[in-house]
Amino acid sequence: MSASPRPAAGQYNAYYDTYISLVPDGANPLFQLQQQPQELHRLVGHLTNEQALFAYAPGKWTIKESLVHIIDTERIFAYRALRIARGDQQPLAGFEQNDYVPTSGANDRTLESILQEYDTVRAATLSLYESFQPAAYDRMGTASGFPVSVRALAFILPGHEAHHLHILRERYLPNLPA
Repeated sequence: MSASPRPAAGQYNAYYDTYISLVPDGANPLFQLQQQPQELHRLVGHLTNEQALFAYAPGKWTIKESLVHIIDTERIFAYRALRIARGDQQPLAGFEQNDYVPTSGANDRTLESILQEYDTVRAATLSLYESFQPAAYDRMGTASGFPVSVRALAFILPGHEAHHLHILRERYLPNLPA
C-alpha cells in the first residue's frame, strides 16, 4: 500500500475519526505502523517493572495494562482485516476493552515480555497487510455493528496506537514517581 487515500466516511464508524485523523494526510498507514515500535520502545523501554505499574489516576490503567490493550486491539483489528480482506461477510462481534484489561494479567508480567509480544504482533500485522492485494483494501465488512473496510482498519491501527502514545507522553511519563 503506497500513499493511500483516507477511507471514506461510510467505510467505518465515526467513532474512529479521532484515530484516523492521527495518520497524516497522504501518508501510508503501514509506514506509520513500521515506525511506531521505535517510538514505543524509546518511551517505555527504559522503565523498570515497578514504574510500568504506574497509573496516572485512580481507576486508570497502568502502563503495562495500556501496552497490553494496544496489543489486544491490534490483534482483534488485524483479525477483522483478515476476514474482511478474504471476503468474509459474517458480522464480526465487538469487544469491550474494559473487560479485557483486568483479565489480561498485564501487571503480573515483565515489561520485557510485553514489549516482546508487542514486537511479535506488530511484525505479524505488517506481514498480513503487506500480503493483501490492492483490491482487498476496499473490501467492506461489518464489525461491532458498523460497516468497515480493510483500508479503514489499516488507518485505525496506527491511529489507535498514536492516541495511546500521546497519553503515555502527556499523562503517564511526566508524572512517574521518582
